[in-house]
Amino acid sequence: MEPISDHLKKNLKVLFVGFNPSIRSSEVGHHYANPNNRFWKIIYEAGLTPRKYEASEDTKLLELGFGFTNIVARPTKAADEITKEEYKEGREILRKKIERLKPQVVCFVGKGVYQQYSGVKVVKWGKQTNGSVPGVVDFVAPSSSGLVRMRMEEIVDIYKGLGPLLSE
Repeated sequence: MEPISDHLKKNLKVLFVGFNPSIRSSEVGHHYANPNNRFWKIIYEAGLTPRKYEASEDTKLLELGFGFTNIVARPTKAADEITKEEYKEGREILRKKIERLKPQVVCFVGKGVYQQYSGVKVVKWGKQTNGSVPGVVDFVAPSSSGLVRMRMEEIVDIYKGLGPLLSE
């Protein structure tokens, strides 16, 4: 399986960071492409996009100021297949991307992603007290995987917290 391309540019509004690509995303070459993944619905219902985009349109979100990357590039069936070494390497690579690109907000799509990145064990949803890179807000949102057992409305409400950070 091949990694998928990051969609990045300087001064993004939000850089969305996932664990790693799914097998389906690797097959089609687009972020959040698994049919059970609710990412595109969530960001639309949270008011971040003017319409519900499809995974095949992920590059179009750069025009809206949204970029995509993962803490680990290797596609897997599940995040528990990622090794400690891959996380260690991914943390360093991700920090360099954030320092270079300076997005307004880095949205970690899943508490586990942020825990692996930051080393912080107890994490609350939303804006984090201390950003990991000066001048960049760290924001933690639920994973958009269909395996997450939170109510959709609750997930969308957390993602709505991104909006006010973009107008500051």
